Amino acid sequence: MTNSTLTKTVYPYRYDQVGSLLRPARLHQARADFAAGRIDQAALTQVEDDEIKRIVDKQVALGYKDATDGEFRRSWWHLDFYAGLKGTEFFTPKEGWAFSGGESRPGGVTVTGPVAYNPEHPFFRAFQYLKSIVPAGVAAKQTIPSPSVFFPSEPAHILNHYYENVQDFYDALIPTYQETIQHFYDLGCRYLQLDDTAWGMWAAFAHNAHEKVLQPEWAAQAKEAVRVINAIVAAKPKDLTITMHICRGNYKSQWAGAGAYDPVADYLAELNIDGFFLEYDDERSGGFEPLAKISANGRHQRIVLGLVTSKRPELEDEDGLKARIKCASEFVPLADLCLSTQCGFASTEEGNNLTEADQWEKLALVAKTAKDVWPDAQ
Repeated sequence: MTNSTLTKTVYPYRYDQVGSLLRPARLHQARADFAAGRIDQAALTQVEDDEIKRIVDKQVALGYKDATDGEFRRSWWHLDFYAGLKGTEFFTPKEGWAFSGGESRPGGVTVTGPVAYNPEHPFFRAFQYLKSIVPAGVAAKQTIPSPSVFFPSEPAHILNHYYENVQDFYDALIPTYQETIQHFYDLGCRYLQLDDTAWGMWAAFAHNAHEKVLQPEWAAQAKEAVRVINAIVAAKPKDLTITMHICRGNYKSQWAGAGAYDPVADYLAELNIDGFFLEYDDERSGGFEPLAKISANGRHQRIVLGLVTSKRPELEDEDGLKARIKCASEFVPLADLCLSTQCGFASTEEGNNLTEADQWEKLALVAKTAKDVWPDAQ
């Protein structure tokens, strides 16, 4: 989990971040102008570059050891990536996803041919710019959606119109991700995060609060997800850190699912990744008890507690955060714990219902609290 080119900083860091950040008004306007034909791609890219440089500088000023581009070039946290692969097409379904406060903007991806790595994927150019502007000692963190989110599902608006045998589709994801991740590595990426809502939603589908196991349908998908993800990770370079962020939906401060990690904990413990980012900002996520199963696998994977919400502007109490970290340390050694917000601030370009000032205060609180809890977080 260390990398000599990053001053041997271990990731996830004691205070870390999920990835997406609120889009500024200037970027919203530029995207609208581009869609209306008032500016060209070059003008939009210049605005994106300027705003990304600004928020990278801010992350560095707050002391973060890794920086993201805020996903400023994306509309969706996941669909932009899937639509950039070979064998896929973006489409607009009639309905959006069901969230706690209503329906989201609609979007989806259809598999129309053999799914494969695209060497011209726009995310590669985006990463190259990010890598060019982070200072020495700070990792350029790349986020991409997890393969399990791409499992065909009509409710998720991921449609398969090509593979007669879904097993062939699962198998195709392995080299697709392996080659994609290798390309990021070749461009200088040493810290990559898989964003995954599947685990949180599978857990949410265990409607009985006392259930500790998944229903057969979801258990089969969870088992397949472990196989696919572990096969992908098995091919990664040794000095590449791969983590996973798990949440239950994030759209305009709304959520899509609720349920403790108990039904999926055994599967998560089988994943050969370097760390987990887990949302724990409210009662929807349940208790810390399931984390003991991950801790018991002997891999010393860092578990980043998402205790600070990215959905609401109210600032958490620092003493309260420390108390919750102490509670989590009853199930995971404190040395294997870290702190972050529960999710990104803008999983889609709309963003959550708080200001950019609120966002930076949240990230500053994460850093300050972690420095007090962990002596090595300096």
